[in-house]
Amino acid sequence: MTIATDALEKDGQVEAWVQALMKNGYCIIPAAISTDQVAALAADLEGDFARTPRASGPFYGSATRRFHGLLRRSAHMDGFVRHKLVYGIVQAVLGGACDTIQLNLTQAIEILPGGDIQPPHRDQDMWPVRVPGIEYLVNVMWPFTPYTHENGATRIWPGSHRRQDELLLDPAEAVSACMAPGEALLFLGSTLHGGGANATMVPRRGMIVSYSLGWLKPYELPWLAYPPQVARAFHPELSALAGYRAHRPNLGTYEGRCPSVLLEEHDGTPLGAVDALRPEQEALIARFYDGSLPIGFSPESQA
Repeated sequence: MTIATDALEKDGQVEAWVQALMKNGYCIIPAAISTDQVAALAADLEGDFARTPRASGPFYGSATRRFHGLLRRSAHMDGFVRHKLVYGIVQAVLGGACDTIQLNLTQAIEILPGGDIQPPHRDQDMWPVRVPGIEYLVNVMWPFTPYTHENGATRIWPGSHRRQDELLLDPAEAVSACMAPGEALLFLGSTLHGGGANATMVPRRGMIVSYSLGWLKPYELPWLAYPPQVARAFHPELSALAGYRAHRPNLGTYEGRCPSVLLEEHDGTPLGAVDALRPEQEALIARFYDGSLPIGFSPESQA
């Protein structure tokens, strides 16, 4: 199941933003969503910000608050996660390297007054392997309050996705991703970035929605964040993004089935395994059984 983005692709919006994202490693989409939608979501999360203790550790920073599982905290999240233009861009960047895309995380972030700069990093480095030419994830940052240089707007190193062998880059090359509620910052997992310092007296609030290749282990375990009794209330496209969809071939299953079976009524009787294979894999197996597969074949050569 995929989010319909045909109209956006037809008029070139997706392609134009993909080009900007791949050229610079980031892009900011103006007026991506209504400020009313942002305000409604921020209001739903207000109590969570108030209740959440400060983070700890040198990476998160002790002057920040962070919490996850945002899909269960507000029904307004759906409009952000399944935003057609944003998801169309994500699909164009990631779709060629996986069978399905997944949510890597949803995280609300508050940088408190006095918060220091975050160490520059690339989010893809949580996976200890790199395949040239493949992006592993796309982050989307949605501000709830204005992001300014003074209050800790995310620092981005333009073009750093093409300099992945350089652990750190000159701070003077960074730009502050200043934006207002309703705008969206997209950046690649290979782009060097980090939260800025908040030198004001007012907290900076927003959230990140991160999408990754479906065959990677996500940052946030979706089945714990959204157990079946929670995910049953989601739109099917949303529950699929949140982990209730097998990635072919047979990856991320439950009892040998697509985990979406957990969202259906079931009396607990054994289900029986059902293959989830790509068409070329089914064709390769068929050739094996009918004897037409050449001796000494390699799966890569048959793809």
